[in-house]
Amino acid sequence: MRFEGSDSYVATDDLMLAVNASIILERPLLIKGEPGTGKTVLAYEVAEALGLDLITWHVKSTTKAQHGLYEYDAVSRLRDSQFGDDKVKDISNYINRGKLWEAFDADKRVVLLIDEIDKADIEFPNDLLQELDRMEFYVYETNQTVKAKLRPIVIITSNNEKELPDAFLRRCFFHYIQFPDKETMADIVNVHFPDIKKDLLTAAMESFFGLREIPGVKKKPSTSELLDWLKLLLAEDIPPESIKGKDASSAIPPLYGALLKNEQDVHMVERLVFMSRRERG
Repeated sequence: MRFEGSDSYVATDDLMLAVNASIILERPLLIKGEPGTGKTVLAYEVAEALGLDLITWHVKSTTKAQHGLYEYDAVSRLRDSQFGDDKVKDISNYINRGKLWEAFDADKRVVLLIDEIDKADIEFPNDLLQELDRMEFYVYETNQTVKAKLRPIVIITSNNEKELPDAFLRRCFFHYIQFPDKETMADIVNVHFPDIKKDLLTAAMESFFGLREIPGVKKKPSTSELLDWLKLLLAEDIPPESIKGKDASSAIPPLYGALLKNEQDVHMVERLVFMSRRERG
């Protein structure tokens, strides 16, 4: 079982090597990188390429590790007992299975995505150590141990917003997705827009990478934002010459709202355009 990329996802050799290493070692693959670099999409592509089902667990700031195992709905059981419902006799009727339980109980191997783990509290990854190590957990209410029938392929993503504990990191195979260079980015664009004209792509790429290289930009435009911008440029039939910035009015990219997402960055680019215009006289 090997991942070799797909027609719809441009995976570097290093990334494919990392995915396959985690499969061989049977360790979670921890993927870090800037937002919008395809970390989450990777799990979907791995599942599709290997012909496996995908189970996704999207982590929020309020998510606890227990949510991924199970939750006991004591409130519903109490309410049903007041109405004399017979199902209260079986406590398992009030156990809501989490995403890990779902992955462990699958009859065939699955891909489990734990998305944006760094959004949760620092104790979240620590609370999953045994479950990820031994692929089992104990359900106290029903006195049962849930064990994985087949060890899932676990992919964990992080936007690097906070450090993860060392004990958790030791249990993972780590890969950092570097932001694509111009050549790789062109390959990515061609996957999504195979008929895009070369002059439009060249102009858009120069403008996009130019924005990313401006010192002090608070929110650098990402790969997904470039794709959104190109979709708009094509839909509005924007000519390449209006993107190249031959004069001050066109130096700020058309439809820049797809790339620049806060007013500070917009004002910074506007000031640079104004200063450049003054220098040219």
